[in-house]
Amino acid sequence: MGKDKLRKFAENLTFDNLVQPSFEDIFGRDHKLKGRWARDFFGNDNPIVLELGCGKGEYTVGLGSSDTGKNFIGIDIKGARMWRGAKTATELGLRNVAFLRTRIEFIQSFFAPGEISEIWITFPDPQLKKGREKKRLTSPQFLERYRRFLSPHGLVHLKTDSRELHDYTRDVISSEKLPLEAASVDIYGEGAGGDLLIQTTYERLFLAEGKPITYLRFRLV
Repeated sequence: MGKDKLRKFAENLTFDNLVQPSFEDIFGRDHKLKGRWARDFFGNDNPIVLELGCGKGEYTVGLGSSDTGKNFIGIDIKGARMWRGAKTATELGLRNVAFLRTRIEFIQSFFAPGEISEIWITFPDPQLKKGREKKRLTSPQFLERYRRFLSPHGLVHLKTDSRELHDYTRDVISSEKLPLEAASVDIYGEGAGGDLLIQTTYERLFLAEGKPITYLRFRLV
């Protein structure tokens, strides 16, 4: 392991906004913050929003900066990447931004029914290889996981450069008869604004390649 990664892992241990449970803490059991994030971690009763697969945390930080009336948690398994988000949020003094290092497959160990109001899924791996549909973060299998902790009629946002994932998700929304609130196959070409204008490193690369960025917003019922 390189010295830079070791340095980041060591600094991660100093961040108050980064939760890094061990495997033993969550395997077959609930994490101690489950159902207690608002009270014990954020110290308020504001709505909690998740970003799944947050990478460097750029979107989580951007959301937290623009909306101080909500709490935001970025989730990823890559500690060296999350270091950037945790450090930036610390430097900016964003008390409504946190990061959780875990696999999304274990997400039910961390959040209680109704504890989360929204989910952002930004530029996930589209899992385009044959037979990997169940690994897509908008597959029916993952949506069922989200239902267990998302508030009634909670929102799900998908922002991606993958037209295949966009179309697949629209099919899932249709087949499950979910309320679709917004859909775009080119957010910049169609003049989107607000939170959709937050850009990650990956998004800037995709835009430089001329790829359109797509978006879906729907509710789980």
